[in-house]
Amino acid sequence: MDSSLPSGSAPSFVFSDGLRKSEKYADLVRRYNSITADKRGSGKSGATQTKVQESQKQSKSPNGRNNDVAKASGRASSETDLPHAEVGKVCLRFAPEPSGYLHIGHAKAALFNKYFAEKYEGRLIIRFDDTNPAKESNEFVDNLLKDIKSLGIVCSDTDVTYTSDYFPQLMKMAEDLIQQGKAYVDDTPKKQMKEERRDGIESKCRNISVDENIKLWKEMIAGSEKGVMCCLRGKLDMQDPNKSLRDPVYYRCNRMPHHRIGSKYKLYPTYDFACPFVDSMEGITHALRSSEYHDRNAQYHRIQGDMGLRKVHIYEFSRLNMVYTPLSKRILRRYVQDGKVDGWDDPRFPTVQGIVRRGLKIEALIQFILEQGPSKNLNLMEWDKLWTINKKIIDPVCPRHTAVIAERRVLVTLLGGPEKPFVRIIARHKKYEGAGKKCITYTKRIWIDHADAEAISPDEEVTFMDWGNVIIKTIEKDEAGDATHLTGVLHLDGSVKTTKLKLTWLPESDELIKLSLLEFDYLITKKKLEKHELENNEEFDKVARPCTRKETLALGDSNMRNLKHGEIIQLERKGYFRCDVTYLRPSKPVVLFAIPDGRQQSVLR
Repeated sequence: MDSSLPSGSAPSFVFSDGLRKSEKYADLVRRYNSITADKRGSGKSGATQTKVQESQKQSKSPNGRNNDVAKASGRASSETDLPHAEVGKVCLRFAPEPSGYLHIGHAKAALFNKYFAEKYEGRLIIRFDDTNPAKESNEFVDNLLKDIKSLGIVCSDTDVTYTSDYFPQLMKMAEDLIQQGKAYVDDTPKKQMKEERRDGIESKCRNISVDENIKLWKEMIAGSEKGVMCCLRGKLDMQDPNKSLRDPVYYRCNRMPHHRIGSKYKLYPTYDFACPFVDSMEGITHALRSSEYHDRNAQYHRIQGDMGLRKVHIYEFSRLNMVYTPLSKRILRRYVQDGKVDGWDDPRFPTVQGIVRRGLKIEALIQFILEQGPSKNLNLMEWDKLWTINKKIIDPVCPRHTAVIAERRVLVTLLGGPEKPFVRIIARHKKYEGAGKKCITYTKRIWIDHADAEAISPDEEVTFMDWGNVIIKTIEKDEAGDATHLTGVLHLDGSVKTTKLKLTWLPESDELIKLSLLEFDYLITKKKLEKHELENNEEFDKVARPCTRKETLALGDSNMRNLKHGEIIQLERKGYFRCDVTYLRPSKPVVLFAIPDGRQQSVLR
């Protein structure tokens, strides 16, 4: 399998040792090493290259690993180094909220954490930020762990934690801050509070006594009628130009049971309060955050300071945004709840399970993300690049099969054709023996696509793939001028080099398999959503694409009754497909999902 990078390109940063040693992605690593070796060797004599190799060997630590992987690659960059990081002392965390499935943006964050943890021989903690029981569930926890594992991130039980494990300590810290005058309970209505924060107006509750704050805090703990009207806010700086420092909310009441601990608590910490606390308590040395949180970095460190905790270094990288793709879990959840998609693994979704179900190989996703590097520049990526990488991985190995579109298919009668059907066994992939064998049945009457029949002229010689040449003698048409039946003469001595049309075909046979070919479109009509479209359902609905799924019925060769669930094939001259529903009985079609190949236009003829 040749999982090659685009010609002439070099990835933005190096593979970690974990990926280098992984048998699962051996071909990807092999191609990567080939390209980086070419880059390093360009313009250098053999002696120079030998010196570089010797220098790299000398720079290795006693355990045999390079101290600086980036330098060893010959392409050191400040963007591939963590500030204040020491080998063997780095601890990172990937902290998804269990309120949805892992999507392509989360995958970037997860892989960067894995990369740096391996580079510095450190530890990676998977922590579920489970502080909002209204949106979270064990289903999401289980599927996030499944998706994280699919990315090659293997964690032991001790490497998986939950913010809810720290609820008692967080409650105590909140009460300590109240006692120190660094937090207060506020019953200001939410809309008014938002306006006051915007305008830098202090709440009427900001300077109430500690005793009164403790009394109200206990009402919040009890989830009383008075308590649920309140929230706990940090007393930071209402005049700070950075509005995230204008007394952010630390705790809110929520009477809904928690998916792990039931109804023990009636109030829950916000991400802004819990994250800096748990990061410090778990020994995190570097918190990787996307640049959308940049304005909140000062808040993160201010809260850690008020708590009297060790400072955690923040490392920023750009959020991964894809064209025509909503990544907001609120929007994706609405699609699921409204029944507009089949679930979180719908092939139109940007979730890892969704794009894998559509036909993406995990190797392609890893390569796509690592090629970008941990840049801090905001970018809007095209799906075409990802699907092009995927094609280079699947094309060398996926089996070839044949399908004819059922509607308006045209029968061809071959004069001199076989009076009795006969069968030949040929390779499913002419250049890859591992794809196995398939049977082809040759008959006197065969089916071809209507579009192909329309492209043929009388007396034209065409090639029927895996058989030979045929000279088309007559073309019968209906009143509308559409071809309905062709008659041809086999000319197996003819050269395929002389024909313009190379056509796929199927025998007229009861053994053909019914197919449902499904093609998917983008969920939205705009490359990038504006803020008001992300936050307002009515505005979003204006840019939501009304039709995103197209079904085409077809007939497939009899070998397709043996396709396995998830198997990727190429329907010759039609494109790549992933088998989503296997053969059960003649009346029920095999369901194939069309896999984009980076060319944008429809794959269905």
